[in-house]
Amino acid sequence: MLFSASSALAEGKSCYRSCPASALRMGGPQRITGVQELVGTVQTLWRYPVKSMLGDSPQRLDVEARGIRGDRAYALWDHASGRVASAKNPRLWQGLLRYRARFLEEPVPAAPLPPVLIGPQQGDGAAEICSGDTDVGAFFSDLFGRRVSLLDIPPDGASLDQYWPPVEGRAFQDETNALELPAGTFFDACPIHAITTATLERLRQLEPQCDFAVERFRPNLLIRTPEGAEGFVEESWSGSCLRIGEQLVLRVDGGCPRCVVTTLAQGTLGEDLEILRATARHNGVVAGIRLSVVAPGPVAVGDPVRLLRQDQPP
Repeated sequence: MLFSASSALAEGKSCYRSCPASALRMGGPQRITGVQELVGTVQTLWRYPVKSMLGDSPQRLDVEARGIRGDRAYALWDHASGRVASAKNPRLWQGLLRYRARFLEEPVPAAPLPPVLIGPQQGDGAAEICSGDTDVGAFFSDLFGRRVSLLDIPPDGASLDQYWPPVEGRAFQDETNALELPAGTFFDACPIHAITTATLERLRQLEPQCDFAVERFRPNLLIRTPEGAEGFVEESWSGSCLRIGEQLVLRVDGGCPRCVVTTLAQGTLGEDLEILRATARHNGVVAGIRLSVVAPGPVAVGDPVRLLRQDQPP
């Protein structure tokens, strides 16, 4: 059974505030003009119905003004700290990554969220738990040894604790501090995250001993770049827009700094702090881009991704 909370302690800052208001406006399709350059195709999609759990990888997703429909729609709420449970604080919540969540049915616009089914990531035969069950909160409270509740409405001023491991070049070392979430969401920062095959390949070239599996970075979109594209190419798109398919337009708000979650065991991947250290050594701990919505629309595997460079004023 879901639990609703009305307030939480708020500390820290979210980069979500750097996203321009125009990128989040509601309404019909926006007129976007400028030079279009094909920069890739959508190779894989992901949606994470419960924050910090593994998600699903549909062939098609719908993107609304707030982000991907159903993404980070639920989260666990820790009553003792008054914060959202997140694997960014692995000392308490790393176990969230051992679970996978999927919707019982596809979410639809202007309708209540459908329930989610939550089960062990490896499908070890344990029964899935439904978010509508009266004992879902008790199950996770027993699992983590703390009183938690499953929320589908973010509390006002919601925040989470984030741990900074010892990685050279970071402002914080072996320290935990607070991150305020964007109002009305369970997102860490901007609503959509993408990474390119070029970035992953560059990291593998630089540190071949590390397993830079895309799943470590928990993107919503993996963009396959054309042959010949090399390096951290998506960062050069900052400040421009991407048209994906026929309707969807996303603004590139900047590079995505990585966190401890990339280093944690999840799925078939083991724990490896060198993932984050290598990203810091070679690209200032950035891998991938943060995106916000300019014009909502569907996105599907195989859709072309075009970079829109705005016309300069006369």
